[in-house]
Amino acid sequence: MSAQLRDTAVELAEILWREHTVYRERSGGAVIRGEHVRRWISLAPAGGRDEILVRAGRILDGGTTAPARSEAVVPLSAGTGALAATCRRLLAEAAADATPVAPGRAAPEPSKRSAKAARPKGMGKHTGFGSWVILACVAGVIALYVYGTAMHR
Repeated sequence: MSAQLRDTAVELAEILWREHTVYRERSGGAVIRGEHVRRWISLAPAGGRDEILVRAGRILDGGTTAPARSEAVVPLSAGTGALAATCRRLLAEAAADATPVAPGRAAPEPSKRSAKAARPKGMGKHTGFGSWVILACVAGVIALYVYGTAMHR
C-alpha cells in the first residue's frame, strides 16, 4: 500500500503544483509539500482497503507545518483526477482558514473543527499556576527594591 501511495502522491503532486517535494511519513503515508504556496497534503492509508485519508494544512514561517485544517477519505479507485479535486477543495479550506480579516470586516464563522478545539469558557488566557508564581516573584522583587531604597534614606 505504501508503494502505491507514493506513486499516487507523485502523480498528484505533478497535477497540483509545478514545484513540490514528496516524501514518505513514518506511518507509511506520503506527504506533498508545496513551499511556494505554503501548503502541504498528506496521503495515508484509511480504514478501508481501497481508501486513503487525505489531509491538508499550511506551512508556517520557518518551514514547520501547522496541524491539518481539513481531511477527507477518498477511494483509490476514484482515480487521480477525483483525488486532485478533493485535494484542491481541502487546500481551499486550509487557505480560507488562514486568510487574515481586514479591519472593520466581520470575521468568518469558525469551522466545526476549530470550535471543538476552543478553550472552555471561564478559563482565562494567562491564569495558570505558573503565571501566579511569576506575578508573586515580580511583586517580591518590587517589594525588596522599595524596602531597600527606604532603608538607605
